[in-house]
Amino acid sequence: MTRCLRFVLLFLGFGLVNTSTCADRAFAQTPATAPAHHWSYSGPGSPAHWGDLDPDFALCKDGKRQSPINIKKARKADLPPIQFDYKPTPLRIVNNGHSIQINYGPGSTIMIGGKQYMLVQFHFHRPSEEEIGGKHFEMVVHMVHKDDAGNAAVVAVLLKSGNESPFIQKLWDNLPKEADKEMVVTNVTVNIAELLPANQNYYSFAGSLTTPPCSEGVSWYVLKTPVEVSARQVAAFAKFYPDNARPIQPTNGREIWESNSRP
Repeated sequence: MTRCLRFVLLFLGFGLVNTSTCADRAFAQTPATAPAHHWSYSGPGSPAHWGDLDPDFALCKDGKRQSPINIKKARKADLPPIQFDYKPTPLRIVNNGHSIQINYGPGSTIMIGGKQYMLVQFHFHRPSEEEIGGKHFEMVVHMVHKDDAGNAAVVAVLLKSGNESPFIQKLWDNLPKEADKEMVVTNVTVNIAELLPANQNYYSFAGSLTTPPCSEGVSWYVLKTPVEVSARQVAAFAKFYPDNARPIQPTNGREIWESNSRP
């Protein structure tokens, strides 16, 4: 697999620089097409070793705009709102060996700053990979999008302990019995819009994929308001993945932006 570099572009005039390296290919990767070099969250394939497992994983070690980060000292700005246009889709769920992932059908998008991105998939990490002021949350959902040029944008929804989430329960009720095999549940539809908080203010920064090959040039939008899930739902995920979070990466001087409050 060869490396491919995309053009550098300034994002929204706020200094977020997109330098994507094949993110469109990597974030949609499934076990059937994944590199043979095994990576994991512990042991010889743990995050500390990702950059040495394969030449194409070099950014995991050498990249300067890696994710996740500790979000602190964010600069408030009049950032455009994220316009969500998510639609129901038949449930396509897979335990891919690294997370529980739901592959999304075509037609669901976000629009931000005049740019449209299509939702490709969403998946879970425990605990949250991102920190807010040094604090992790119980879990996080990463909603992965791409635009027509293959540039990636990830919207993160933080999950905290509280009331049971009907949306999450619908997923957990249909967890695959087999690993590495997508299960299509034709009589069940899901709409990720049901998981969005009412307040959709966000933090934004330039980052990377949080799994190999750690491609950079990913635009990140971390919603500030967490959503509740029950302790039982967190425990159900932990049976599969007790810890599938990459450690916090250096910010290396990156700007972190915070959208202004809106009614």
